[in-house]
Amino acid sequence: MIDPDYIVGLVDGEGSFTVFIRNNNQQRPVKRRVYAEPRFYIKLIEKDKDILYKLKEFFGCGSVYFQKDVRPNHQNCYRYEVFNRTELEKIIIPFFKKHQLRFVSKKKDFKIFCDLMGRIKKGEHLTEKGLINLLKIKSKMH
Repeated sequence: MIDPDYIVGLVDGEGSFTVFIRNNNQQRPVKRRVYAEPRFYIKLIEKDKDILYKLKEFFGCGSVYFQKDVRPNHQNCYRYEVFNRTELEKIIIPFFKKHQLRFVSKKKDFKIFCDLMGRIKKGEHLTEKGLINLLKIKSKMH
């Protein structure tokens, strides 16, 4: 059985809070349909994948999937990911507000992630000016 302290430690070391933002100024086309995609994920090597399934069970949301790695000297991985905005807002964010991360860099990313989520909820990502602002804010993440 995993507990909140274990999860905080695991996320401090292996987790990520991010928002993929479509940048219309990029030279190469981006194949995203939406303007902003917030995500929380943890990636572990294949032999540790059982922990990811326990996380999915603990939170009651998200998905676990295989992530092939063809780079030399790298192992195949599994990834636990939550990208549903409602689940991020109602489950993941409240958990990490209650059980605070310990690494300064991870705390900073989480704070920025929460700010970006709030701005997305307000629809700021739906305007060109808002999208540019989100990109500026995101650039401060690790």
